[in-house]
Amino acid sequence: MATRDAWIALGGNQASTRAELSEAIARLDAHPAIAVTAVSSLYRTPPWGDEDQPDFLNAVAKLATDLDPPSLLRVLLATESVLGRERAPARRWGPRSIDLDLLWHADGSWRDDELELPHPRMHERAFVLVPLAELAPELAVTEVGSVAQCLANLDSGSIHCVASPGWEGN
Repeated sequence: MATRDAWIALGGNQASTRAELSEAIARLDAHPAIAVTAVSSLYRTPPWGDEDQPDFLNAVAKLATDLDPPSLLRVLLATESVLGRERAPARRWGPRSIDLDLLWHADGSWRDDELELPHPRMHERAFVLVPLAELAPELAVTEVGSVAQCLANLDSGSIHCVASPGWEGN
């Protein structure tokens, strides 16, 4: 099976989030079918969807993987679980220590009950597009256009870089 690129978003807004994001990156890179090939800067972002909670830390990572989209999603969800993520269905966009979202996969569009690719709301979320634009501004994320084109339509003024690339190793 050929190795192909995938992009994931990482985020959380608890006291342990930075350490958990670093640990998630290390765990993914240690997986036999995944290599983390790039990680964006780390950004402080306001909450989205459910605004009554602390700011988030967000980043994106580029992966090289032999896994198809559903298999990669299972690895992401298992990594969240190992790191203590507990989902609160009553508060879908509520606080969390770690969140790993599959944004894009080189296999192209995908849609089933558990996964839709490219991520269906990526183009609406500056907290995803700002770090993604740092690494892949020309990546086509929707029929609307590239990361840079989609980001140009959003307000990103409240998103602030808090750590340069390499933060995940510290």
